[in-house]
Amino acid sequence: MNQQTALPASNAAQTAEPSKTPTGAAASGPRPKPAPSPVRLAHPWLAIAALMIGAFVGMLSETSLNIALPNLMDAFQIPAATAQWLVTGYMLVIGIVLPFSSFISKWFTTRQTVIFGLLAFIAGSAISALAPSFGVLLVGRLIQGIGTGLILPLMFTVAMLIFPPARLGAVMGMCALVIMFAPAIGPTLTGLILGKLSWRWVFWFFIPFLVLAIFFAVGFLRNVGTITRPRIDLPSILGSIIGFGGLVAGVSLAAKYGWLSPVTLIILLVAIVALILYARRQLGLKQPVLNLRIFSIPAFRAGAALVMLDFAIILAAMYMLPQYLQRGLLLPVALTGVLMLPGGAVNALVSGLAGRLYDGFGAKLPVRCGFILALVGAVMFLFTSPSTPVAYVVAAHVVLMVGCPLAMSPAQTYALNSLKPAQSGDGSTIMNTMQQIVGAVSTALATSLLAIGESHSAGASAPQAFANGMHLGIWFILALIALALLISLRVKRFSHAGTDSDDEAKGAAQA
Repeated sequence: MNQQTALPASNAAQTAEPSKTPTGAAASGPRPKPAPSPVRLAHPWLAIAALMIGAFVGMLSETSLNIALPNLMDAFQIPAATAQWLVTGYMLVIGIVLPFSSFISKWFTTRQTVIFGLLAFIAGSAISALAPSFGVLLVGRLIQGIGTGLILPLMFTVAMLIFPPARLGAVMGMCALVIMFAPAIGPTLTGLILGKLSWRWVFWFFIPFLVLAIFFAVGFLRNVGTITRPRIDLPSILGSIIGFGGLVAGVSLAAKYGWLSPVTLIILLVAIVALILYARRQLGLKQPVLNLRIFSIPAFRAGAALVMLDFAIILAAMYMLPQYLQRGLLLPVALTGVLMLPGGAVNALVSGLAGRLYDGFGAKLPVRCGFILALVGAVMFLFTSPSTPVAYVVAAHVVLMVGCPLAMSPAQTYALNSLKPAQSGDGSTIMNTMQQIVGAVSTALATSLLAIGESHSAGASAPQAFANGMHLGIWFILALIALALLISLRVKRFSHAGTDSDDEAKGAAQA
């Protein structure tokens, strides 16, 4: 394979020409000092393919085990609370590693970081597939989390730096497809695998795709950042690990012990205090591990909050729906996986379309329409029962899977487009960290609400009790959607680096 060359964009052109909006009109006011030109790769799509495949497998793994937990409980003779640590532990490691992604990318080249992350995931998958005991299986899952935590934010950072503005919406749409489609399709693929094969094949399934990702990384990916090797600040590292890790662990333990249990409250309190101290230190350092100052940009705040809420909606729904099909409608695991497929397929189609909608219409219209459709889908779930036709449940899932990805990609592009190239790594890291934290919180809350609904359904059949619990979880999803709709009122059409946002100029030229 021919080694591609990285082609830096001309700095001279930036200094010679006045600042322009993406439509070509000169911007009014003083022009900010131009950021370093991003590296342009000869084959950007092949380069980003390495990260997209790696991120896809990482996100696929996040929900794929939900449907396999009963099999694993039987295989290792463990209770549900113990088996749940295969999901919780994975998210815990991702939550710890993610905040360091931007910092690591300033110490090691992009290709080094990506290849290490992919190899870590392969090693974790092999360990899990061969695990003779639950403890070994859990270790494999934790190693998988390291790989996902490194690759996930890099996908967005690299995309922002190697593609021109005119193509950014479409590219971010593909990135959003990875984030949205993988969790949605995870239960389907796992259900199909478990219908014919052992649970071990769920882990073997990941490896061929990761090998393909390494092929693209070795052949086409080059460093697109600047290696500055900033000072390693030990208090920041400890604060990040205790804060982010403790927050994920605390909300996960809440699902098992309750939100008011001493162990949950102590861990959450320690985590919150650590995060407050961590944030104060980052704002005071000249070279922070994570640049939290970008929260001063209104467009980034709004876009990041919407991405966070959208992801919480998806994970809560993906956690409850497969269980409802099995425990509420009493369907077999293989059929459950098949019934999740239409929503997953629609998710993929809309994710790709949403990026192009951003290029043409900006963020405001697709974001608001997306959350309105998600609202309709969630309300449809409130009218389900053990006697509800399967077609109705699938239809509600499809409507939800149209709305969530329709809002995700435009909100993500809107947030990252408000940052300068030097800030994109921190922006991507922050958004992905927030996604994992809120994902853990939403899953834990959904678990608690399911349990509360079941416990308050005395005299009801087991399927009806579970349906009651799911309805409580749906009310939680509706609250998230309502909050997202309120925040979407602050979203304008386009955002631009160095400005608040705006309708004044279009974000990208038509491809």
